[in-house]
Amino acid sequence: MENIYYLLLFCLICWYFIYLRKLAEAAKVHANRYCEQNKLQFIAIARRSSRLSFTKKHGLMWLSLFDVEFSGDGESSNNATLTLYGLKLDNIDIPPYRVH
Repeated sequence: MENIYYLLLFCLICWYFIYLRKLAEAAKVHANRYCEQNKLQFIAIARRSSRLSFTKKHGLMWLSLFDVEFSGDGESSNNATLTLYGLKLDNIDIPPYRVH
C-alpha cells in the first residue's frame, strides 16, 4: 500500500516540474508580447517565486513572480516584475526607463 503513496508522490513531483516549465514558457511569451507592443528590447526573464495562493478574484491558483530585464534605449537595462496567476498575466510592474 505504501508503494502507491511513493508512486503518487513521484508523479506529483514530476507534474510540478513540468508545470514550472510550462509556466516559464508562458511568462516568456507574455514578456515578449509586452516588449514588442511597447517597442522595448527584451533581454532576459527569471522566475523569482511560485506559490499556491487564494484570492477572492482568482480563487486557488499558482501565483508566480518573474523578473524581466529589458532595454528602452538599447544601451541600458532595466528590470520589471511580471505577475502570473496560473498561466494568465495579471500585472506587469515596470519602473520608469530611458527611451531613445
